[in-house]
Amino acid sequence: MYLSNKKTIMFITGAFISHSCWEEWIVFFENKGYKTVAPPWPYKNENAEKLRQTNSSKIATIRLNDLLDYYTEIIEKLPEKPILIGHSYGGLLTQLLLQKDLGSAGICLHSIPPSNLICFNFSFYRKIWSNFNFFHSRKKNYLLPFKKWQNFFTNQMCFEEQKTTYEKLVIPESKLVFCDIFSNSAKINFKKKHAPILFLSGSEDHFVTASIQYSNFKKYKNIHSITCYKEFKDNNHLVLKQQNWECIAEFIANCLEKLS
Repeated sequence: MYLSNKKTIMFITGAFISHSCWEEWIVFFENKGYKTVAPPWPYKNENAEKLRQTNSSKIATIRLNDLLDYYTEIIEKLPEKPILIGHSYGGLLTQLLLQKDLGSAGICLHSIPPSNLICFNFSFYRKIWSNFNFFHSRKKNYLLPFKKWQNFFTNQMCFEEQKTTYEKLVIPESKLVFCDIFSNSAKINFKKKHAPILFLSGSEDHFVTASIQYSNFKKYKNIHSITCYKEFKDNNHLVLKQQNWECIAEFIANCLEKLS
């Protein structure tokens, strides 16, 4: 039975990976008394193996605004504003949804930075455009190669963990959805009042470095809003599946308790 004083948590998945990445997190937070929802992105309501085999052309059409409309529609059907917990691209979506006043709080795990922060970080800009083949046809899906999975997502993990997580989680992605992180749709008004936001980073994240996440946190300027930051040592970008994930989930749960 859910505890009556607990809110609903919406888990927001990032790019390249299946929504099944939240399996253990759902169990953890439901055991804490929260209701949870973890909707897959549009056209991705299948397991990773099947999505890799079907190579649906619909996935290639996904845009950032499509995702914002999709999550907005789901949130508006809930009985209350949920707590938003987003990872990577899901962290950016969390920031944008909070900007629309659609969440009671937001947890941004290793978030892709908004467009008005990327322009000040040339290394991240170059990383996106040079490593993910976005100069080629954008009408086709993009499947992250295993080597890039090892380098950008699962460094610090043993080879077997890298291989297992790749096979279980990695799915085709839209190139357009990543092009959109440079657009006005991905822009944050850092001066606007917002619900409490907690930014979490990892010292060993090779994709969204701790320095980028810290810059994201520091840009928020509204003195009437709560914005917090925490860096965890030795965590990579796939923090949801590392051995210490439960410690991070416990840290989040404690922060949410303080907010309530």
